[in-house]
Amino acid sequence: MSGLIPESFIDELLQRADIVDVIGARVQLKRAGKEYQARCPFHDERSPSFTVVPQKQFYHCFGCGAHGSALKFLMEYEGVSFPDAVEQLAAQVGLQVPRDAGRAGPDDKLAPLYAVLAEATAWFREQLTLDPRAQAYFERRGVGADMIERYALGYAPDSWDGLGQKLGRGAERMKLLAAAGLLSQRDNGHSYDKFRDRVMFPIHDRRGRPIAFGGRILDQGEPKYLNSPETALFHKGRELYGLWQARQSAQKLKRLIVVEGYMDVIGLAQHGVEEAVATLGTATTREHAELLFRSAEDVIFCFDGDRAGRQAAWRALESTLPRLTDGRQAYFQFLPEGEDPDTLVRKEGAEGFRARVLEAMPLSDYFFDTLTREIDMNSIDGRARLAARAQPLIEQMPDGAFRDLMREALAERSGARRVVPPARAPAPPPRASRQVVQRTLVRSALALLLARPQLLQEIEIPAGLDQVHKPGADILREMLAVIGARPQIAGVELVDHFSDKPTRDALTKLLSAELPGNEVGWGEDLQNALVQLIAQSEAERRRLLEAKAKAGEALTAAEKKELLALMAKRS
Repeated sequence: MSGLIPESFIDELLQRADIVDVIGARVQLKRAGKEYQARCPFHDERSPSFTVVPQKQFYHCFGCGAHGSALKFLMEYEGVSFPDAVEQLAAQVGLQVPRDAGRAGPDDKLAPLYAVLAEATAWFREQLTLDPRAQAYFERRGVGADMIERYALGYAPDSWDGLGQKLGRGAERMKLLAAAGLLSQRDNGHSYDKFRDRVMFPIHDRRGRPIAFGGRILDQGEPKYLNSPETALFHKGRELYGLWQARQSAQKLKRLIVVEGYMDVIGLAQHGVEEAVATLGTATTREHAELLFRSAEDVIFCFDGDRAGRQAAWRALESTLPRLTDGRQAYFQFLPEGEDPDTLVRKEGAEGFRARVLEAMPLSDYFFDTLTREIDMNSIDGRARLAARAQPLIEQMPDGAFRDLMREALAERSGARRVVPPARAPAPPPRASRQVVQRTLVRSALALLLARPQLLQEIEIPAGLDQVHKPGADILREMLAVIGARPQIAGVELVDHFSDKPTRDALTKLLSAELPGNEVGWGEDLQNALVQLIAQSEAERRRLLEAKAKAGEALTAAEKKELLALMAKRS
């Protein structure tokens, strides 16, 4: 489908869907009064701090801060895009997703690129069936027809313009092929195929669409591997080869194994180890680390044991540390000299390789083993050097139990007990049932609107609200305008509307707070809050003008008129 999904449909969808059903199908929920609780699926915890509030169609974790609507939960839990989450939820409640044909969605502008890359993938696959040398390469590497199909493997012929001739069909198409990273250009402006005489490995995005390619030369030559350049669709620091296929193998991955090459991923999958992915000719980035941990709680980095492999492992550790919230675990596995995952799994089979994975070194051990290498830990100077190297890295970790334990481990190894501040005892997570909105008029009005935006249809907005200048009044006015434009909007969507503003966290707390009074009277409470807010503002303005006049300062004509009007209201 093309076009943006109308906001009105999103509002209707979230009204129709029951967030308890959506989350309860994936997480074991237990009723706690009017709410439901569970152990948070987004971080490791012993006692439940994950709360689902059916009345507000909202979830919130008081441990890690995860929160949102049923759509947000699907996106985070299953790792799908917003349009995919909408399609999935709509199918669940029996709705057809409409599209605004007059407005192009972000994917529509890129649709020609997706289409031409899919065409190129099909052409490369066809060429593989026609070339015995390319077929022999995969046979020699033990790659069966099922893996060729699963990873959509192909072959780029040894021709300067084979792909261009097949898919070019005019100047605009040639520009599109170049924008997709499939053509290169000579100094004279003429284009030629970027990939020639190479077996081809399509790189898929999280929806299974080809967005780029890797190509391995069949005979001798450099570079041995060639990747697509960065394009509007492809950023190598954000993508992982094989992730889409790994996600198809299990609804919820327990672990991901990060290896170095395309054939390592395919070779492992050929032998039943289907949870392997690879970076794309680049070091592990922080974006890679976040993507890995969104897909699985445990990540095992599997590298060669040589110097290059250990350098790659350390870069992976540096990228992983800032993403290690509690519940996420990283491990490091170094392979015997001369072996890679592909050759090792052929020798030892899936069970042998998995046994090696289970013996992988925890990040904490690898961290301190690496930093203490070539340091004399029997000397004060050596222990001080360890503290100087380790402390800045540990401080990059998110606040939590793991960082506290790493600090303690550093103190034990270095003997410098005061090198880092002592860990604070974690405060018990607050519960939604204990939160009460602080009674300021603006906060009360915001909390009522977040709890049930449709209250706006039950009241009349009093005149004069645009003259209120109390803290938060601008947010209140904007919220009223948003609800007026989208009468069926949910409270959690209102919070998302303010996602780019510093008040986002405060609004989230208001959304999860318990409101005083009876729900039946919320409409009256909102009306009274707005009326009182305007009355307070007018009283403050009147006192200000009166004080100015008493102090002997001349009022302007407009101020005199305003003061008379305010005094008339009081009487």
